[in-house]
Amino acid sequence: MRILPSWLREFVDVPADDHQLAEALTSAGIAVESVQEENGESVYEMDITTNRVDAMNHYGVAREASAIYDVELKKVEALSSPTISPNDGETMGHPHPNFSILIDDPQGCARYTARIVRCVKIGASPELIVKRLELLGSRSINNAADATNYALNELGHPTHAFDLDLLEGGTIIVRRARAGEVLKTLDGVDRTLTPEDLVIADASKPIALAGVMGGFDTMITERTRNVLIESAWFEPWTVRAMAKRHGMHTDASHRFERGADYGVTPLACDRVAELILQSAGGQLDPERIDAIGRTPERAPLTLRSSEVRRHLGIEIAADQIERILRRLGFGLTRTVADEFGVHVPSWRLDVEREIDLLEEIARIDGYNKFPNTLPPFVGAVVELPDEGKNAKVRRTMLALGYNEAISITFISEKEARTFGHFEKTHSSKRSLSGAPTDEAPAPEPLLLANPLSEEARCMRTSLLPGLLTLAAYNLNRGTTDVRLFESGDVFEKRGDSFDEGRHLGFIATGDAQPASVHGPAQPYTFFHMKGDLEELLAGFEHNALAFDTNTPPYLHPARSARALINDETVAIFGQLHPEQAAERKIKQDVYLAEVMLDRLYRHALREPRYRRISKFPAVKRDFSFVLDDAVTWEKIGSAIAELRIPELVDLQPAEIYRGEKVGSGKYSLLLRANFQSEERTLRDDEVAQWSAQIIAKLEAIGGALRA
Repeated sequence: MRILPSWLREFVDVPADDHQLAEALTSAGIAVESVQEENGESVYEMDITTNRVDAMNHYGVAREASAIYDVELKKVEALSSPTISPNDGETMGHPHPNFSILIDDPQGCARYTARIVRCVKIGASPELIVKRLELLGSRSINNAADATNYALNELGHPTHAFDLDLLEGGTIIVRRARAGEVLKTLDGVDRTLTPEDLVIADASKPIALAGVMGGFDTMITERTRNVLIESAWFEPWTVRAMAKRHGMHTDASHRFERGADYGVTPLACDRVAELILQSAGGQLDPERIDAIGRTPERAPLTLRSSEVRRHLGIEIAADQIERILRRLGFGLTRTVADEFGVHVPSWRLDVEREIDLLEEIARIDGYNKFPNTLPPFVGAVVELPDEGKNAKVRRTMLALGYNEAISITFISEKEARTFGHFEKTHSSKRSLSGAPTDEAPAPEPLLLANPLSEEARCMRTSLLPGLLTLAAYNLNRGTTDVRLFESGDVFEKRGDSFDEGRHLGFIATGDAQPASVHGPAQPYTFFHMKGDLEELLAGFEHNALAFDTNTPPYLHPARSARALINDETVAIFGQLHPEQAAERKIKQDVYLAEVMLDRLYRHALREPRYRRISKFPAVKRDFSFVLDDAVTWEKIGSAIAELRIPELVDLQPAEIYRGEKVGSGKYSLLLRANFQSEERTLRDDEVAQWSAQIIAKLEAIGGALRA
């Protein structure tokens, strides 16, 4: 927002130039981002935090300057006249001779003040008002509308002016809208109202959205002769909900939804009336109508000098404390020698506790007065239990060529249900439309009570949706080689509570090896993903790593696998199912993996161990078998491992053949075994015996030895 230093000086005589004043305000927390010169005037570009509504106007900033420089703050002079107030216990003001106000919803509207100016002449505003509004970024409309805008920038309280002759029934009613009522607002939009909307109405219709925008049909025009001025206090959450519901953000709603000043409504109303009388002439009805629905009560606070010393670390004299708070508008009474009773003014809704008063004292006294001291050392840095394992995982992923990513913790309910299904009980049926009867039920997503949007309705059950979104973002912008990883928490609903787990997700697409002089590009495949996962798992102690095809339906059925350690699932990985890729408009193969770090971290990190290279020769033997397609490499390896041959140091599939020579549903495997001892040279009869055992094992699982 913008503030004019020349306007500030009408309220406070500051002994500093505009740039010095800007620096002083910024040091006190009322940030001036820049000082500009426009049409011979200095203009402050301010950055006022949302909790300081009291400083979003010239008088509020002048109050800050008064406290900083310890100079008198001049009062805003406005006309004064008798006030018509409500009877005790009533919500309706005593009837005006020609008008009445009824607050039907005192929770939504605590106070409604009005004044009537008759026989006005609507036209242009005085030059000073027009110039100041233009410097603040507003355009001049007419002298009545400009008076409300001018008072808003001066005092910070929103007001509104109605054409009195267009109000029916001689009354204002503050009530909830009726279902289906339509109000045309000043921006020319017809808005359908609901009972959740708080409206200003006359005897027959709504004429304004309370605290947001006035109505089109009762606005001030050149034909207006009589004006009713509104100055009210509306409940912040009511205005905030209405503004959000109707997609509106106005100067009035910006202030009301953050908490306006209950006590300034009569002054703001009088100030607008005074400005209209000065520029449009007319006759002011002698009585002000002030209807009070309820009075917000604020308990006084206790401020202890000992707490000032304890929190700020310096001694500030009691007289200085009292001076600062009184300049800011706080009322003080000395209760005992070390304590003050503090009455918080109606415009400081952000001050609720003693610590808030300490902040006021510190910022006005000057942060630059605090000595430069280091805090006391209270203990060493404590490393988290899994920090070493987290670091190992991160180093491994970076070494494999992945870039670390961070995605939001919220996903849609559809994604939560789809990707929360981490593993299946069986692998015979697969469906993307829902969980088959032979699958374990997917965990229930954890829904948010107040989601940001439908696309962020749930806490994430998996890291994969976020990584897929990031990968699609890169692909859509021409980056075809993408490798990302992320570690973070996932959430599942468990009855009335929820479980929180630690997962690692990584995703890859594009080329594993770019084209070069050594050969063409090598696309990333399922086996690259499996190799990356094995490299990651190799950093942890385990003896029984196995893989199977028990994978969730969002992965390709023929290009996915599950990793198990000691028969416990630690990861799933594979190619994204083509239907899922098409839904996200991804046109190239994407491979992804998710690791359950909670389970993996039950295993210790693998310690590097020195092993001397054997000085005795190795003996290689090849075995050629025909096997059914159902016999996997995992099954072959497990069968041979059961033989427990210490001298069998390596076992690799050398060649695989499928074709007419071996028949449909079968394949030929050339298996290469490497035998070696660290203590002696192996004898031929030993190798022959072990070879016979291997042949017998492979025949036992259905293999046929080829000649």
